[in-house]
Amino acid sequence: MKFKPSIKPYTGPAGGWGSLEATTRFVLDSKQTLKNMRNLMRVNKARGFDCPGCAWGDDNHSTFSFCENGAKAVSWEATRSAVEPEFFAAHSVSTLQQQSDYFLEYQGRLTHPMRYNAETDHYEPIHWPDALALIARHINAMDNPNQIELYTSGRASNEASYLYQLFGRMLGTSNFPDCSNMCHEASGVGLKQSIGVGKGTIRIDDFEKADAIFVFGQNPGTNHPRMLHSLKNAARRGARIVSFNTLRERGLERFADPQDPVQMLTPKSSPISSSYYQPNLGGDMAAVRGMVKALLETHRQRLAAGEPPLFDLAFIERHSVGVEAYLAQVDATEWRAITAQSGLSEAQLRQAAATYQGAERVICTWAMGVTQHKHSIATVREITNLQLLFGQLGKPGAGLCPVRGHSNVQGNRTMGIDEKSPKALLDSLERHFNFTANRAVGHNTVEAIEAMLRGEVKVLIALGGNLAAAAPDTERTARALRNCDLTVHISTKLNRSHLVTGKDALILPTLGRTELDMQASGSQYITVEDSFSMVHASEGIGKPLADTQRSETAIVCGIADAVLGTQQLDWLELADDYSLIRDHIAATIPDFEDFNRRCEQPGGFYLGNAAAELRFATPSGKAEFSAAALPATLFPQLGDVQAPFTLQTLRSHDQYNTTIYGLDDRYRGVYGQREVLFIHPEDLAALGLQDGERVEIETLWNDGVVRKVDGFKLVSYDIPRGNLAAYYPETNPLVPLASFGDGTGTPTSKSIPVAIRRSEQHPSLRIA
Repeated sequence: MKFKPSIKPYTGPAGGWGSLEATTRFVLDSKQTLKNMRNLMRVNKARGFDCPGCAWGDDNHSTFSFCENGAKAVSWEATRSAVEPEFFAAHSVSTLQQQSDYFLEYQGRLTHPMRYNAETDHYEPIHWPDALALIARHINAMDNPNQIELYTSGRASNEASYLYQLFGRMLGTSNFPDCSNMCHEASGVGLKQSIGVGKGTIRIDDFEKADAIFVFGQNPGTNHPRMLHSLKNAARRGARIVSFNTLRERGLERFADPQDPVQMLTPKSSPISSSYYQPNLGGDMAAVRGMVKALLETHRQRLAAGEPPLFDLAFIERHSVGVEAYLAQVDATEWRAITAQSGLSEAQLRQAAATYQGAERVICTWAMGVTQHKHSIATVREITNLQLLFGQLGKPGAGLCPVRGHSNVQGNRTMGIDEKSPKALLDSLERHFNFTANRAVGHNTVEAIEAMLRGEVKVLIALGGNLAAAAPDTERTARALRNCDLTVHISTKLNRSHLVTGKDALILPTLGRTELDMQASGSQYITVEDSFSMVHASEGIGKPLADTQRSETAIVCGIADAVLGTQQLDWLELADDYSLIRDHIAATIPDFEDFNRRCEQPGGFYLGNAAAELRFATPSGKAEFSAAALPATLFPQLGDVQAPFTLQTLRSHDQYNTTIYGLDDRYRGVYGQREVLFIHPEDLAALGLQDGERVEIETLWNDGVVRKVDGFKLVSYDIPRGNLAAYYPETNPLVPLASFGDGTGTPTSKSIPVAIRRSEQHPSLRIA
């Protein structure tokens, strides 16, 4: 692991030879070259396995159905390197805490259940029956069921997630904090309020029919690379792609398709965005409001001239309520407020509005640049307002598309991983399984951490993920985890969370997507749901590294059996045959009828979407406009104090969520390092600082807690003045737990008020 830190502006397109080289390098580095080449040919294919990376859908006609980052994820998981008991015997937890996140996961796959020994400060092997009995003892010693938190990663399968929430509900809790709480919660809540369905309304082939695609707060080149194929194809046939993104991102500018011989053998690449706007962080709502204000003006001019209306008045009248209040709010919003908050000129927003006006079929898509702000629900609903004005629902090539990150984060929700405990779900579970569920609202992720800090939580079980690294306010999160009597992490790889132990702690090694899951009834497959409501079967074939690794589903069943026994359900029978789990899902979850048979369909099956069929499960029975005012400020808690800068956290290109595959961020020109801070060159000059200097970054807050990171290298970048960007999890210590979205609980990781000053500290010698 030798790295040469450098900053070298990247001039090529996204994809291309750079992507091919990186893919090859990661496959070779896995020490399972032939195995992973075979694996990659089966990614996202019928009778193959679902990519453990993002939740982008499958077009079912590409030669290869993986991207560079998908290849990294597969190779990262299907490695021959192993973290065995000897590793833990040689390394104390205190020693491992000094290592980087990259170092930890680079060590390889976990193979044996391990228990932390506080006296020796080492993890030691424990047999599976003893581990499950230990969990049961801790749970049975709780004063009440709400002293447990059942955290879920978006990589958990439908089968495992369903049983996990069922176990929790039979235990008597609604505490299901999950990764969705920290990313797309605003999408789910906002869409449900507006159209009655908390997920996207389009299918992947709608990209082939759209006349315009508006992309808000999203960097598909790094976070959803397969989306670039859809955008490239749309651009080639003449669709206008309009991007709103604070940073200039190469994946939204140009793309060379690694599957296209012409683009690989010539300098040719495909332009992506026809227009590219760089709003201030948190300015997307104002930008959309400006577009609507311009379009409303044109609409009224047409009516006054006796011309056909611009808005789809028939759609509005038949399918919506609240348009009058919304348009009154638009009228009340002044252009100067719009331009100040968005950071875009009136001319730019009128130009974007003209593009929208000229398109018959429009898709609006977004990701965490929209959802990780205090006013994110209002922003999601503002985007929805725009689409409703033009009737851009219920027709091919049009609709709303929040792009989910984890490969099954949407499926987790569908399966009942939801602290808000939907009444229809609880009614169905109670009828089918004959028990009484706790109907109270449980903890989201931030609330769970706060409860741990207060000493109200005894047991944390994490089904995947890396909570200590993913959560905000890193030091306080670590303190929260250490307050627990028992922490249990079900994981494929060693990560930061395993080193932040409760008084007692377990690591349980689980199988990955690429591996053969052999149970008593034979080889098993699992299912996942993508961003387009398609459910896919996923079946690995690789031989597991050790017979002590168990599937997620088997582990959940083992825990439930140890705690609840067989009085209500034979959990171990379900672990033996996953088709039985799917029978229960079919009986209790809408749209999963005949689940097992439908899994055989190549390409998966579509769950349907009521809003896409113009059926709206809202109080009014219609789509509901939102008449929210623009926020007066992103930081109301600061009062009259003006933040010098607003910081967003983001991923590097060699990263997926908290998993760091390498230390390069190729498209942004950063190599061999991660502690960098992207800044506008004029802001550098105004501060009297230069490229390459080191700074400390401090959060401006009002709770007396010092939140600071140090030693970050300044990098000039194409980003609006007053805005900064840096990688997480390195900058997660700067995000206060109390800074979360209204109505979501989602940390405001895209709008952190900070000050920067020249560092007095020398850079760390630690790798990454």
